[in-house]
Amino acid sequence: MSKVVEVNHPLVLHKLAFIRNKETGSKEFRDLVSEVSTLLAYEVTRNLSMEEVEIETPICKTKCKMLEGKKLAIVPILRAGLGMVDGMLKLVPAAKVGHIGLYRDETTLKPVEYFCKLPEDIAEREIIVVDPMLATGGSAIDALTMLKKRGAKNLRLACLIGAPEGIEAIQKAHPDVDIYIASIDEKLNENGYIVPGLGDAGDRLFGTK
Repeated sequence: MSKVVEVNHPLVLHKLAFIRNKETGSKEFRDLVSEVSTLLAYEVTRNLSMEEVEIETPICKTKCKMLEGKKLAIVPILRAGLGMVDGMLKLVPAAKVGHIGLYRDETTLKPVEYFCKLPEDIAEREIIVVDPMLATGGSAIDALTMLKKRGAKNLRLACLIGAPEGIEAIQKAHPDVDIYIASIDEKLNENGYIVPGLGDAGDRLFGTK
């Protein structure tokens, strides 16, 4: 079973309170999502493999730890996932970025694929799939399935908030994918929205309705 890491750092929770606030405008919302994504990336990348190298300081030679060189990819689920990319790239600027386009059918609540563009060597990369909200889990499940069909093996999912129902669905469908999340909220309502949630992340990021 995959692990669930709730990144409830004081700075994350503080910024998340502003993100949830309905009075927060699009620019501030975008900035805050990016900032929290950087903080999430710190935890998501905690277990990256390291290697020992020898360097020379101004004083003497010494051995240090550096990343082993495994390639990273950040894959946002369009469109709201785009809001998390820049924040993560601040920590791992060499990562490649892929894109997966899915939208939720408002009647069936099922995800529909409309776009997929990934780095050619996606199968060789450690992949962080990002989406601000994990509601029913349908979009994330489909995105992870799409990546696995293209050879991806090392996958992690990073979200700002999620409902227990969505987390359970991911763990059932993809027990090998660890989930990193800033807050596990109370539940889904009858319309499939997270409670207390933060509204529609895509609309709030891009100023649409």
